[in-house]
Amino acid sequence: MPLGLYAVSALVVGYFVHQAESGNRGLEAKRALKIQAYGLNQELATAKADRAVWEHRVALLRSEQIDRDLLEERARVVLGRVHANDVVIINP
Repeated sequence: MPLGLYAVSALVVGYFVHQAESGNRGLEAKRALKIQAYGLNQELATAKADRAVWEHRVALLRSEQIDRDLLEERARVVLGRVHANDVVIINP
């Protein structure tokens, strides 16, 4: 009888150890979630940097004194004009 009890106990413990390692909430799943979180944090940092650049450019357009370079750049894009000293490369 005690030998059977030890065998059943070992099987139960083995099952729980296996689930702790490779189950839905096991150590492998935790590693995968950490990798995914790291990638998402990198993507968030990139998006925040892009947003800061765009907020700065919008602030330059909204301020009392508009940045001349930015205004000239936007005017050339909208009007399709170039300056006499600009080099224009036309892609075929």
